[in-house]
Amino acid sequence: MENNPAVKWVMRRPRLSAWVVLAAGMVALLVYEARNVGLLPSQWIALIVATILVAGACIWIISWEDKDDPEDEAQISAAEDSAPEAKDAD
Repeated sequence: MENNPAVKWVMRRPRLSAWVVLAAGMVALLVYEARNVGLLPSQWIALIVATILVAGACIWIISWEDKDDPEDEAQISAAEDSAPEAKDAD
C-alpha cells in the first residue's frame, strides 16, 4: 500500500491532503444543501471559493497544535538531520 503514489503523496503532504478532503466534503454539503436556492453562477463560484478558503483556514488552525509540543519538534529536526547522512551512506 505504501508503494501507491497517492498514499505517498498523502504521507508527504498531510496538511494539503487534509485540506483537499475537507474542502471536497464541505463543497459537497454546500452544493447539496443549496441546490434549490436559485443562486446565480457567479454566486455559486463565490460560495465554493469561500468554502475552500474556510477549509484551508480550518486545517491551518488545527495545525497550530502540531507545533506546540517541543519534543515533537526535536524529533522532527533530528530525523531531518539524520536523513541526508543515511542517503550519503548509500
